[in-house]
Amino acid sequence: MSNSTVIVVTGVSSGIGRAAAEQFAKRGCQVFGSVRNTSKAQPIPGVALIEMDIRDETSVRHGIQTIIAQTKRIDVLVNSAGVTLLGATEETSIAEAQSLFDTNLLGILRTTQAVLPHMREQGSGRIVNVSSVLGFLPAPYMGLYSASKHAVEGLSETLDHEVRKFGIRVALVEPSFTKTNLDINAPQAASRIPAYDSERSVVAQAIQKNVHKAPAPDGVAMTIVDAALGAWKMRRTPKGEASLLSKLRRFMPAGPVDAGLRKTFGIG
Repeated sequence: MSNSTVIVVTGVSSGIGRAAAEQFAKRGCQVFGSVRNTSKAQPIPGVALIEMDIRDETSVRHGIQTIIAQTKRIDVLVNSAGVTLLGATEETSIAEAQSLFDTNLLGILRTTQAVLPHMREQGSGRIVNVSSVLGFLPAPYMGLYSASKHAVEGLSETLDHEVRKFGIRVALVEPSFTKTNLDINAPQAASRIPAYDSERSVVAQAIQKNVHKAPAPDGVAMTIVDAALGAWKMRRTPKGEASLLSKLRRFMPAGPVDAGLRKTFGIG
C-alpha cells in the first residue's frame, strides 16, 4: 500500500488506539481517528479526529460518510475501541454484560458494516480487529470481557471467509497485559457477593501488578500497523508474553496451561 493509504482507527483518545494512530501517521498514511467528543480530545499530530460513538449506528455511519466525502476511499479499518470489566460472572449484571458487548462486539459490527460497502466497491481493504489473549484464553473474574473477545475472534474469522472474494481481508491482533489507562482503571461489576471477595481481591491485585509492569502500547501499535499494511495473517500476537501464551495454548496440554493461568492471577 502507498503512503496515501487511508486508515480509520477507532478509540484514539488514549492507549492502544492512540499509539496506533500515531504510528500510521509516522508512516505517511492519511489517518482518521474516532473519538466520542472532539472538543474534549487531545490532538494527535498527523491524525484527523472524527466524532463517532461506536455504540450508536447513526453516529458511526455519519462518521464514515464524513471520511468518505473527503477521501473517496477507506483502505484500512482498525477496530481498537473497547472496554473492560472485572468481577465474578455471578456478580455481573445483564445490563453490564450488554453494555460491554455493545462496545466490544457490536461496536466492531457497526463500523465494519459501515465501511464494507466502500471496500467492496473499491475491490480492496483490510480490517484489523484488536482482540486480546483473552480471546483464546480464559481469565478468572473477567468472564464477560473474555467472552466478548472470544466473540470478536469468531466474528473476525467468519468475516474473513465472506469478504476475501472482494479483495478484503480481516486480521486479529491479540495483545496481553498493556500499560494503558483502560487497564489501570478497569471498572468492576457493581454487585458484590461476599463469597467471592477474597479471591476477587487477589485477582484484582494481580492484574494491577501485571499491568503496571507491562510494556507501553507502542509494541502493540507496531503489530497493528504490520497487520494493516503487511502481508495478510489471520492472527498476530505482539512479541513477548502474548506470543508466548499463544504458543502455550496451541502446543501445551490444557492442564499445565490452566495451572499457569491460575498462578498468574494469584489463585494457583
